[in-house]
This record gives sequence, C-alpha cells and structure tokens, in this order.
Amino acid sequence: MSREASFENALAFAADLIRIPGLPGQEGDVARRVVEEMEALGLDDVRVDAAGNVIGVARGRGDAPAALLNCHMDVVAEGDHSEWEVPPFSGEVKDGFLHGRGAMDIKGPLAIQTYTAAALKGEAPGDVIVAHTVLEERGGLGMKLLLESGSVDPGVVIIGEATHGDVCIGHRGRAEVEVAITGLAGHASVPAQARNALDLVGDVLLAIRSLSEEQGSDPVLGTSSLVTTMIDVLPQSRNVIPDSAVITIDWRILPGDTDESLKARVRGAIERQLPVLPEGLSYVVRMASEHQRTYTGIRETRNLLTPGFLMAEDHPMVLAAAQAVGRRDGAGAATIRPWKFATDGGWSCGVHGIPTVGFAPGEERFAHTNRERIDVEEARWGFGRYPMLVAAVQTAIAAP
Repeated sequence: MSREASFENALAFAADLIRIPGLPGQEGDVARRVVEEMEALGLDDVRVDAAGNVIGVARGRGDAPAALLNCHMDVVAEGDHSEWEVPPFSGEVKDGFLHGRGAMDIKGPLAIQTYTAAALKGEAPGDVIVAHTVLEERGGLGMKLLLESGSVDPGVVIIGEATHGDVCIGHRGRAEVEVAITGLAGHASVPAQARNALDLVGDVLLAIRSLSEEQGSDPVLGTSSLVTTMIDVLPQSRNVIPDSAVITIDWRILPGDTDESLKARVRGAIERQLPVLPEGLSYVVRMASEHQRTYTGIRETRNLLTPGFLMAEDHPMVLAAAQAVGRRDGAGAATIRPWKFATDGGWSCGVHGIPTVGFAPGEERFAHTNRERIDVEEARWGFGRYPMLVAAVQTAIAAP
C-alpha cells in the first residue's frame, strides 16, 4: 500500500521514529522502520549498505547532478526520564511542538527529507538520493564509509541538521586530543617510592589554557577553541599513588587542522610550560580513539575527529539555496551562516569536496537537552520549502 507524501504523514513518521531508541551503533530498529517507510513511499533502490546506512532514490525528470539528502539515525542518550517535561520516547505533539529525543536532532528533519524525496519523484531536475547514516554522534563513521564506498555519487549534499530555517554553509570540526602522563604507582604511605602522575597535571592544564589563548580564527566560522573536559586516573584508589593520568581536550578546529598539527601544538605548549620533566615522569600527546561497531557488524578503531568545512557565501549553489528557501516572513532570501556544532557535512564537503549546505527546521538550543522539541508549524514550512531547495541547488550545480 502506497503512502501519500503529505506533511501529516511525515509528522506521524517522525513521531514513530522518536518512539524507537537508537544510540550510536544500535540503530538497527530505526533503520528497519526507515526502510519500511521508504518502500511505502515508492522510493527506488531502497537498501541497507554494509555499514547499516539506509538509502533510497527518487528518480528525477532530467540529468542534473544527483542531490543527496542526509540525516543520521542515531541519537544521544536521553538521561533521567523524570527530568523530561514530556517523556523522551513519547513522540507527543503538545503545545504546538513535537517532543522527544530526536525530535529535532534529527528524526523530525529525517522524516521531512524522506517525504520530500517521495514528493519529487519524476519532478526534480535530477535524481534525489536519500541516505540516512549511522554513528554521526560519534564522529560520522556511517557517512565516511558511505562516501568511501562509491555506492552513491551526488553532485550536491543537503544536510538536515537544525538551522531554524537558515541556510548553513559550514562549521568548525571537532577533535579529541589526549595527554597521557605516566609515572610509577606506589602506596600512598610511602610517596618517595613512587612517581605521581598527578604531579604533571597542573602544568599540563596551564599549558592547555595558554594554548587556548592562541587559537586561529576564520571570519565566518569564528575562533577555534579548546578546553579540558576530563581527567582519568589509574589506579582508582584513594590510598594508591597513580601511575597514569589522561587529560582529554575537546578541540573545535578549523578546516585545515590535522591530527599531526594539533598534537604538535599541544606538545609545544607543554614544552614551553615545563621545559624539563621531573625524573621518572613522561607523557605522550595522542588523538583519542574509539573502537566502533556498526549494528551490522563492521568494526573500526578510529580517531575521534570530525572534519570541518566551509562553503563560500557567494557560491552560486549557496545563493540559489538561500533564495529558494527565503524567510518565513517572506522578507527576502534566507540568512546564510555556519552551524556552531559539527555535522556529517565535514565528510561530504571537507573531505570529499562535494558542495554541501544545511537546511532544516529546529532550534539548535534544544539539541542534546531534556527539552528537545521541534515547532510543528516551522516544520510544516520547512517541508514546503524543501522541494524548491532541492530543485534550486541541482539547477545551480548543473549550470556551466
């Protein structure tokens, strides 16, 4: 039985998705529901790739470059349910908002993109590929593997992260850097027989603070920033002198920053702060890594670095997108700006060079909070603008 590509059905689909938990690496149930909806909407070539990404295609009427519509299927943990005004997996519409974990990050926009593709069958200037990916919340392994596979070949990408109706053209990247200090463990009653790894922590923190005052800046993306977010100590005992202390840095990076450049800057700051190490203590600067497993069984140990990207504000595709979207009050073209957070656009544009913009309803301030919600009327407006956005960017990319 076919499904009508209406906003009401898209909203119901979004509510269904909210009711299905899906932490990074555990998106299988969400993926099965997305496949079911794509098939009911009559999309072509609906499939799940090796990584667990769900892909469907709406054939266009012409040969313009394909547009890839992308959202992710994973969400962050919901926390204490009692702290939510509306239960996190209710998918309830209340006071004009769709509530719940994933309402705006990103199951609401995912539903809008999926239904937009269905509405554009035979109408768009070129094919419309819908690809909803896994593990975005942990660095974007799904999008990375999708684009590396070559199974899709888009000429333009539209990311469905919340923009509150603006057109977003980039963001800073994100990296996790660790300073791992090593000493010699011992009983707290005889400190002279140990080398306390904590003895270096103060100097390392001062070095990180000094480095945070020397960050580069971009006129659009703003200033790079870094901050200490965690200190892990081993052994974890109050009467044992630890031989290991690992300091974690959250670094919001600019396009062009690399693993090696970040590590070199941290090492330089520590050497300036502490030219000579105390005897028996050492440290290494490394990228934080994580062993990730998709729900389909693919395993990869990878550095936690999400690349940044930036499209030129006067790029023809960007200008066409802003004109097509417009403002909700009708007063001209949409605002063009960057996101404050990282997205899978870092992979599509920052790594693979595919022109990429973002557009979706939703306010960034609700992301990852226990008040997550999306305004239903804003979502309805966004649903109405999406077909024009797709046609505009495909036409602009196809122009000589």
